[in-house]
Amino acid sequence: MKTLLKNVIRPFYHFLNNKNEREFYRLYDKWGKKERYTKISDIKFLKNTFDIPDALSFIWQFKEIFVDEIYKFKSANDIPVILDCGSNVGMSLFYFGKNYPNAKIVGFEADERIAKMSISNMERNDIKNVKVLNCAVWINNNGIKFSVEGADAGSINGIRNVKTVKSIRLKDYLQNEPYIDLLKIDIEGAEYEVLTDCKESLSNVNNIFVEYHSWNNSPQKFSEILAILEQNGFRYYIEDVSKRKQPLINNDNDKEMDLQLNVFGFKIYDKK
Repeated sequence: MKTLLKNVIRPFYHFLNNKNEREFYRLYDKWGKKERYTKISDIKFLKNTFDIPDALSFIWQFKEIFVDEIYKFKSANDIPVILDCGSNVGMSLFYFGKNYPNAKIVGFEADERIAKMSISNMERNDIKNVKVLNCAVWINNNGIKFSVEGADAGSINGIRNVKTVKSIRLKDYLQNEPYIDLLKIDIEGAEYEVLTDCKESLSNVNNIFVEYHSWNNSPQKFSEILAILEQNGFRYYIEDVSKRKQPLINNDNDKEMDLQLNVFGFKIYDKK
């Protein structure tokens, strides 16, 4: 009975005491049934205003970033450096800009339309320490074919609405910074190639977030990603995004993507 009461009371207590969670439910109630991939101008949240290309992806980004605060980290540096690969409309950039006002923040977004929204969203909300680059994070600077999805799932693995977009080699950025407090990699399936290219250049990264995507038409190489993190001194925590029940039966082999994981890597330094 004690456990039951905790499980019932704790979420209710959290709801009452967390304004961001209450805001999430307000957003979901107002916009959750909005037709997908429909632009909304001047959507209000927490006294701020954004333009967004898709309501549902925006709502769940808000949940992850502002309610769960999955990107929160501690920095010992006066000027934290944050590289946000796959910054979309700027929700994560906005969070970083608000919570780390002295930080140097660079966002990379491949979709031109969404990158323009992100730049506008930073300007209209007076976030001055963010630079948004309209390019795909990749293993070279030669450009890459990119499937424009219209929300938060554009990918080099997609087959619809494919365009050639500018690319930037992440490894070059890593080598040009003396330290990086947080490297966020949410690039919809390109993470394996990019991390493999960067595996010798992660020594100056203190915290890393990787959203891992497993595509049904490609081999799973998750163990190699973990090996790269281990080789660079990261400890890691893994969270299953789908949380599907009975995975031996519900293996999602009829979908384009059969697994999505959030991987949080961090380094623990000797305090002596």
